[in-house]
Amino acid sequence: MVLSPERTIPQVNHSSSELLKEKNPMRSICLSLLLAAVPLSSALTASAATLCVNQAGSQGCYAHIVDAIKAAQPMDTIYVQGGTYAESVTIPKSLTLVGFGATIEAKGLPRGIFVDGIDYPGLQSVHVHGFTVQDANFEGILVANASASSISNNTVLNNNRLANGVSCVGIDAWEPGEAQDCGEGIHLLGADHIIVTANTVTGNAGGMLISDDTGPVHHNLVSFNTVKNNPYACGITMASHPPATLTNSSKPLGVYNNTIYGNLSEANGFGIGGGAGIGIFDAVDNSSNQGNVVAANIVTGNGHPGIALHAHAPDQVLNDNTIVGNLSYANGAETGQVATPGPAGINVFSLSPATGNMISGNIIAGEQDDVVANLPSLLQVQFNDLLGPNLGVFSGGKNTIDATGNWWGDCSLAAIGGCSTSSGTGIWSQPSMPTPVVPLANLLSLF
Repeated sequence: MVLSPERTIPQVNHSSSELLKEKNPMRSICLSLLLAAVPLSSALTASAATLCVNQAGSQGCYAHIVDAIKAAQPMDTIYVQGGTYAESVTIPKSLTLVGFGATIEAKGLPRGIFVDGIDYPGLQSVHVHGFTVQDANFEGILVANASASSISNNTVLNNNRLANGVSCVGIDAWEPGEAQDCGEGIHLLGADHIIVTANTVTGNAGGMLISDDTGPVHHNLVSFNTVKNNPYACGITMASHPPATLTNSSKPLGVYNNTIYGNLSEANGFGIGGGAGIGIFDAVDNSSNQGNVVAANIVTGNGHPGIALHAHAPDQVLNDNTIVGNLSYANGAETGQVATPGPAGINVFSLSPATGNMISGNIIAGEQDDVVANLPSLLQVQFNDLLGPNLGVFSGGKNTIDATGNWWGDCSLAAIGGCSTSSGTGIWSQPSMPTPVVPLANLLSLF
């Protein structure tokens, strides 16, 4: 059995960002190629079997997804036919789970789908495709301490039902950092080499969370997802959290070498706590975010800046992260310790030297402040289109900002924001680019 063509790429209404999305043809091309590589047939191995689930439990199929998983052998494929299944699905073995119009209704239950590498160490090669997962108390989909797996083409809707932006009553002790948002819609927890692609994540407390509570979280790829209208947290977050007791570690275990590519993050973070379009955060002492890449995303209309990087204490590590080729438009401001002068495209704040971070090739428009930096070290902000219409670069600290090679806009082109300047100390802005980094015709077509 193979997937029907109409289920390969989800049809999503991007509302206010539809124009922006349509101007990125590479998104559709790359998405088609990537999905073609997801192992969704029953031929994973020569010995793999195929099981099925339908609501009636007829024609040799199981009536419940959990029963099919119990019966499956490693590397089997389970096809779930259309309908609503009121259950919380735990996956403890290598298998492929494919939904055809199937909804997992997890109201009153902890999670919709739990890929459980905590109780089943060494878990890998789990693939979940094509489900609507909704109404769970905590995460819609949680992948914990698993490797080499994928979450694709799912709709994750209205989960984190116990979240109120402040606390999450009853969440497991091995999630010490999830009080605010109950783990968000999709959560990679101490996981590595997970592909999360072509999902729609909306109406949850937060969109997607990558965190290290139960182990290092690294080399994951989050691509081509639509993440919007998740009110209490960011659209996509990489956060270094306190370690869970089960790790026997006294220090956070690290978030590193993850890639956030080609996603739409829109209208997140307007509730209590709030959030950016995409965030890289060190939450506690000794936490670490290193070598992550945020590339070719659209971040628009979020409650806080489009992209935010924070290290709140002198002993935190926020190094070698790359922010490249993103479009940031009409996002919000930050307040408190990490405050920006106004609505901002990218905000970098660190109390510790944050070295090797690069911001390049981005288009930033419709913000009061395109890039805001407050850190005690050099920050590269080069070869961006900084369209204002106010400040292209704002320095709020004792940092040095290498802002050479940027295009600072054209005051006569109000249609794309106009032009920008810089404010603050330690900004090296010349020489600048006489023409846009992205060809002007392409810029004009975006707005």
